[in-house]
Amino acid sequence: MSSFAPLSLDRIRSTLATESLGQIVYLHHDLPSTNTEAAALARAGALHGTVVIAERQSSGYGRHGRAWFSPPGLNIYCSIIVRGMGNNLSLAQWLSWVPLVSALAATEAIQQTAAVSLLLKWPNDLLLHERKVGGILCESSVATINDPVVVIGIGLNVNVPPLSFPEELQPIAASLVEASRQPIDRNRLIAQLLLELEQCLGELRSSGSVRLRQAYMARCATLGRHVRVLFTNDHPIVGIAEALSADGALQVRTVSPHPRSQLMPLVDVRAADVIHLRE
Repeated sequence: MSSFAPLSLDRIRSTLATESLGQIVYLHHDLPSTNTEAAALARAGALHGTVVIAERQSSGYGRHGRAWFSPPGLNIYCSIIVRGMGNNLSLAQWLSWVPLVSALAATEAIQQTAAVSLLLKWPNDLLLHERKVGGILCESSVATINDPVVVIGIGLNVNVPPLSFPEELQPIAASLVEASRQPIDRNRLIAQLLLELEQCLGELRSSGSVRLRQAYMARCATLGRHVRVLFTNDHPIVGIAEALSADGALQVRTVSPHPRSQLMPLVDVRAADVIHLRE
């Protein structure tokens, strides 16, 4: 089977081993955005685990509405509707951790399927050789405090040749095929991605974030780096990213303007408050 074969429900289901995610899948040739389509389905009452996939997005977007390069037939554009949460986390903790464990699940699926090891840039970017190869966009609504609905959007550059990226993206974007050196089966990767995501969300629900936090930190390229954080409603800060807090916030030790002054306190940076994080 050619790995450049089109996405196929039968081929995805042939290796799908989940109990809930992907039991209902909508596969489209062309959509403006899988997240927009999944959000509409969620509002109409779509079940937990419903998945929307497209071969092409005409208006794909990432955080803060930034355009997402979405050529046809080469990559993965996938959105999953997740309803409810466990009893071990508050609503704020759940909404904070879902993007992080989704990114972690994506790296595990890629490792299993394509034997490509990726790092994570907090909070939602997947990195190959310091360049962005994928991203997570979670959009949520809350019907009741115990019944949040999250649409997890996952965009992965899979088989797109490096020189096919727009010129302005070529220095900062990457594709998995660069590392695998052979075409990757997107149908199998989607099935594995749904399995890893189901397992991560299940652990988050049943056991909280303790082990997942350690697993995320082990892959997080941001930790130990000098960072500049631009906020939506506050002054930027500069410092060293030292750790993740229990609720998934990035803990940054700001730089003192006086070199011999005592150690500065840690600042908890939450993804929802950040416009840009630059290293």
